[in-house]
Amino acid sequence: MSIQNTMKALADPTRREILNMLKAGDMKAGDIASAFDISDAAISRHLSVLKDAELIHDRRDGKCIIYELNVSVLEEVLLWIKDLNGEI
Repeated sequence: MSIQNTMKALADPTRREILNMLKAGDMKAGDIASAFDISDAAISRHLSVLKDAELIHDRRDGKCIIYELNVSVLEEVLLWIKDLNGEI
């Protein structure tokens, strides 16, 4: 995990909203894209940044790509922040 990639991914409000959507469960790429008023290419780029930061995982189901939240990276970031704050 690269903390720099994680922070970069979390800095964008669209990417944070995608993560919030995935809290409820796995979603198809098309369903994620339909929730936003931006191009499919822009959503694809946001998903790539989240995937590169290991905040999400994807899997193929026929023609669909399903995305899921990877909370382990978020847990590592929280531990790092707590350590900075002297809580650990």
